[in-house]
Amino acid sequence: MNRDTLLHIVRFIVLVLVQVTILNHINFLGFLNPYIYIIFILLAPININKSLFLVISFILGLIIDMFGDSGGVHAAACLVIAFFRPVALRSVFGLSYEFQTVKLSQVGFGERFAYVILMVLTHHIVLFSLEIFNFSHILLIVKKTLFSSLFTIVITMLVLVLFRRNDS
Repeated sequence: MNRDTLLHIVRFIVLVLVQVTILNHINFLGFLNPYIYIIFILLAPININKSLFLVISFILGLIIDMFGDSGGVHAAACLVIAFFRPVALRSVFGLSYEFQTVKLSQVGFGERFAYVILMVLTHHIVLFSLEIFNFSHILLIVKKTLFSSLFTIVITMLVLVLFRRNDS
């Protein structure tokens, strides 16, 4: 097992622990919850085996669901963004993604911010649509998606800046 694999395993465990022990208990104003566990999906290696990545992402969401008793909505949302990730990477990074030379720690703030926004909004739209699952509550879905996304994006960007790796 190499150093990068160990780093990803530790990142997975730490993000799950922080999410289930601290962040799942934050319910600011009744609808603001940060979901930073998706940082694991955002930072996964570009060249990871696609099938393995989908399985790991599903397991990540399933673990969050088990601790939150949320019936599979996190597993579904994680699976969707893991599947959507190549599209988001291609949209934001273009040729750098095509040649697999993207390192999130080395791209500009604007590109990193666009990528995080795209992934977080996608995750949250799926999450809250499945959680509420009632079209007559579309405004509640939009409100929860926007405010929780804003909260998650701010915390995610802070984490990415504070724990940036210097890849040479």
